[in-house]
Amino acid sequence: MRLVTRFAPSPTGLLHLGHAFSALTVFRAAQEADGRFLLRIEDIDRTRCKPEFEEAIYEDLAWLGLDWETPVRRQSDHFGDYEAALNALREKGLVYRCFKTRKEILDEIARAPHLSAERPEGPAYVGAALPAQEERALIDDGAPFAWRLSIEAAKQYLGPAYGALSFTEETPDGVRTVKATPEIFGDPVIARKDNGTSYHLASVHDDALQSVTHVIRGEDLYSAAHLHRLLQALFDYPEPVYRHHRLLTDETGRRLAKRDKAATLQALRESGAKAEDILARLGFEAS
Repeated sequence: MRLVTRFAPSPTGLLHLGHAFSALTVFRAAQEADGRFLLRIEDIDRTRCKPEFEEAIYEDLAWLGLDWETPVRRQSDHFGDYEAALNALREKGLVYRCFKTRKEILDEIARAPHLSAERPEGPAYVGAALPAQEERALIDDGAPFAWRLSIEAAKQYLGPAYGALSFTEETPDGVRTVKATPEIFGDPVIARKDNGTSYHLASVHDDALQSVTHVIRGEDLYSAAHLHRLLQALFDYPEPVYRHHRLLTDETGRRLAKRDKAATLQALRESGAKAEDILARLGFEAS
């Protein structure tokens, strides 16, 4: 089986050294395996994603010496695909409308801690669908809502297979099998109020659509693999191999982020930095 992997940035700002490290890690993995390297633009956030940032992604990656297959999949061109995926979950009775605001959910969890499940990102909400009449009244009033995946419904749908869910993680020390525990997310939002989808739904859908065999990304997304493995099982998608790499940090140990404008690739290039210098700084040899 030929390795297929992808780098999937969101054009919400300029790329920085951390993005460069991730992109190069993915690109070199594809090169070393004589595999395929895909670039995917994850721009479902229609408020924060900007065309100028997307153009900068192409410029920065080309400057670093990366090339990729075309056409590039831009998620904002495929909202219909994600709507169809959501409808498939609806038909199976696996999702429910959630009309609560974030503040209402946090207040409810504070009053009744049993409604939450602990996860790396903080407490996760576990709820239920409203009575049909109450839900219809809210819809008729135009109340916004998100779609949440019911973990309990997913457990019932998969039966014993739920408890057997696992994913394969490649590490510098070898390959290991990790038991998937998607319940750490509570009932996750699968389709947001503002755009009708989510990172989790769109990413899992596209990885299957694009025949991605290896998901190589930062360790900050390690916990997401637990939920993604569940979604793959619910959709009967192939299971990719995962590899979560270390994150770059600054001198204080803080993770590099888009807010650190001085560390953007554009700023470094404009200051006279050479691509080969960036590669060496990140631990890669020029190809």
